[in-house]
Amino acid sequence: MFVPPIDRRTVVAVACAIVAASAAAQSAETIVITGSREPMSVSRLAADVVVIDSDTLRNSAATSLADVLREQAGVQISRNGGPGAATSVMIRGATGSQTVVLVDGVRIGSATLADPSVAALPLAQIERVEVLRGPGSSLYGADAVGGVVNIITRRADTGVRFDAAAAFGSRGARELSAGASTTLGAWDIAASLAQEHDDGDSSLRPGAPFSNYNPDDDGYTRDSGQLRIGYAPAPGHRIGLALLRSRLETQVDSAASGVAPDFRDKLDVDATALDWRGTLAAGLVATVRVDRSVDDMRSKTFGPQRFKTTRDHALAQLAWQTAAGQFVAAVERLDEDARTNDYRGERDTDIGVLSWTGTAGRFSWQADLRRDDSSDYGGETTGRLGGSFALTPQWRLRALAGNSFRAPSFNDLLYPYYGVDTIKPERGRSLEFGLEWADGGDRAGLTVFRNRVKNLINYQPDRSFCPPDPGFDYGCAGNTSRARLQGATLSGAKALGDWALRAQVDFLDAKNSDTGARLPRRAAHQETLGVDWHHADWSAGASVLRVGARPDSRALDAETTLDLKAGWRFAKGWMLESRLLNATDEDIEPAAYYRGPGRQFWLGLRYEGGV
Repeated sequence: MFVPPIDRRTVVAVACAIVAASAAAQSAETIVITGSREPMSVSRLAADVVVIDSDTLRNSAATSLADVLREQAGVQISRNGGPGAATSVMIRGATGSQTVVLVDGVRIGSATLADPSVAALPLAQIERVEVLRGPGSSLYGADAVGGVVNIITRRADTGVRFDAAAAFGSRGARELSAGASTTLGAWDIAASLAQEHDDGDSSLRPGAPFSNYNPDDDGYTRDSGQLRIGYAPAPGHRIGLALLRSRLETQVDSAASGVAPDFRDKLDVDATALDWRGTLAAGLVATVRVDRSVDDMRSKTFGPQRFKTTRDHALAQLAWQTAAGQFVAAVERLDEDARTNDYRGERDTDIGVLSWTGTAGRFSWQADLRRDDSSDYGGETTGRLGGSFALTPQWRLRALAGNSFRAPSFNDLLYPYYGVDTIKPERGRSLEFGLEWADGGDRAGLTVFRNRVKNLINYQPDRSFCPPDPGFDYGCAGNTSRARLQGATLSGAKALGDWALRAQVDFLDAKNSDTGARLPRRAAHQETLGVDWHHADWSAGASVLRVGARPDSRALDAETTLDLKAGWRFAKGWMLESRLLNATDEDIEPAAYYRGPGRQFWLGLRYEGGV
């Protein structure tokens, strides 16, 4: 397997990763859902799953979910400006449209623009994030080519709990949130509200081609609310309702000449789920869920445009724990409706899933099989097979192989004089190997992977491949090429008294297999290093992110950002916090001709308590 050349900074980062650590590193018995659709210990999975827990989220200096993901899970991001701007999360070199994002099991994102709306998701409502790195179509269906991000919102704790936070930063920034939770007999309730605002900087740089640069500030406001209600009618049974609402309003410089220099994008993201989970017999657990997600974008780039996606989903699942392992069987129905100014699209998909995970001695295995039958793109069968072997109590070897697919978006199929209704899904085949070591809170790991994707859906400039209508004289959507995504991830974690260290180095060779050209906006390497200190009521920390040079419409230079944080618990439940983001004021260019945020100082007050 090819690994990109390593420069001196990367060598230093690798050395740090081998000895690095974090007090919040997950133990071998961390329980996750994303790797198998049922709660299971990480040590029993062949898949590569990263857990970002509530303490890590609260203590992070990051101001957005995307920044937390790339710092903690090693994913890369592409963003059209600062926090609040359109953001793509790229796992193992896959695009944002090749990544599935779930909120409490509800799939979110646009089926027209073909990208999960990560920028609209607030940190204040999130309790935990699980990131499956690697193909997940055999469990989660279309678009899980690079991986799955599973966001779990806040849940009720024992007793009555309250929390509130207020933080203010330079550039007119603010973060306000409040939440409460309680358990009352058979009931559990958790609710929270939050608002974030940042005046921002100009999103575009001077000299951007085909644009109308405006030097004013382009900021954002995000309002969100979350509610979870549960009722246990009998032991082993629970009926739950989960809701998340978020509205993001972003000011953006025009991306095309000849139109107004500023416009505002408004994005509403809603996720609602009603479920029942119950134990039918010893080792037999059933889950029934109905959910709906809405992604509603209004933009004025070329006059008023609206892209609205509604997904209605129903699930029935049985999990049976036996001496031979755990068997999972599920049937699902997904109805998608897309409405724009120019077209309306609908499709429905019938789904069946089978999964088997088990352990025998030092060996664990997992096997998944899924069938998606769509009214739009036909039938797709995906599978995954892997296992892990405990070499010693501390060392574990794992391997996993699987295939995946990305469904064409409604824009790919229906957008006037661009979409082509004969486009095929993208298809990927992946293989990975991992070696892991864990001793208490200390951890180290190495994963190498290769993912080959064919039938990539892109703009097809060759008129001969497009429909005969003269409207397609300038090209159309098409299955244009193949891609090779391969690389390695080296990570480490170690606790040293009051100190905790963590680091990760990601190598990525992402290329067009037909031309040999590097895929745009992917760095050949990315390194993170974090140091945290806690003593009595005081805490401090620093994190460094190094992103290598990336190709785009123009070459993007390597970037290094330093974030600093400090906290003082001056009374029971009360914390005074400060953050200095991009402390060196690095000139960040997250995408060609776009500007990332400069240095920013924050000061905040947080309260967490209960009765």
